[in-house]
Amino acid sequence: MKLSRIARKIHLCIYVCWVAFFFILLYPLLWIVSHNPQRNFSLILKIRRILSVSSAFFGGFSFKFKFEEQVDWSRTYIICANHTSILDISVIAILCKNDYCFMGKEELLNNPITRRFFKSVDISVNRNSRISSYKAFKLAQQRLKEHKNIVIFPEGGIEDLYPPKLQEFKNGPFRLAIENKIPIMPVVIHDLWRLLWDDGRNGSRPGKCVIEILKPIETNNLHTSDVDSLREQVYNLFTNRLNSSIKV
Repeated sequence: MKLSRIARKIHLCIYVCWVAFFFILLYPLLWIVSHNPQRNFSLILKIRRILSVSSAFFGGFSFKFKFEEQVDWSRTYIICANHTSILDISVIAILCKNDYCFMGKEELLNNPITRRFFKSVDISVNRNSRISSYKAFKLAQQRLKEHKNIVIFPEGGIEDLYPPKLQEFKNGPFRLAIENKIPIMPVVIHDLWRLLWDDGRNGSRPGKCVIEILKPIETNNLHTSDVDSLREQVYNLFTNRLNSSIKV
């Protein structure tokens, strides 16, 4: 058991080194293009995709995507995914085929890697500030009008509970979807926490993770009074899928 814990810590160090290596390698280009994010939005996301693919590959992580139906990437979505690992960001970066932005906690601005992306293409929010939440909501609406997908982890963050369980969903992404008539795309990430939980406090290990992309849920005929029912519908979908047997 002790040897396993040491091995996981060593693997985490190796993965972090690969992330740092590729980030430093790509940083000069990222620094230049992030000074004009509106013009270089897609290029910034391509850099994040390269960083995600490269560091995951050399870290020994692989992802198997299973689509319930073919995704029409010409449409705009609010992408909702469960959240148990920092690798969830890499999963979304590899999955998305068109422009997107994350909505995430303001603390991500303190991370030297996520900071550059959140200062340029993503949306940070201070959940303890109504003004910050309002501004983030309005910016998300603007991005949707620009046909950019919004990625939200509806649990609101990663809980300290281990092993992790699906937490109750917040209303925000579902209100945003209904008010803007944007479909919800559920992305169910299976057991990625077993490879790397949260930020790696238990270390990590190489392996494969299955990601299910479910059929989008339309919101054209829904109203703000339907926010709670939509939230519960999506939550139940996640619960059922996470409890199902998925073959890698």
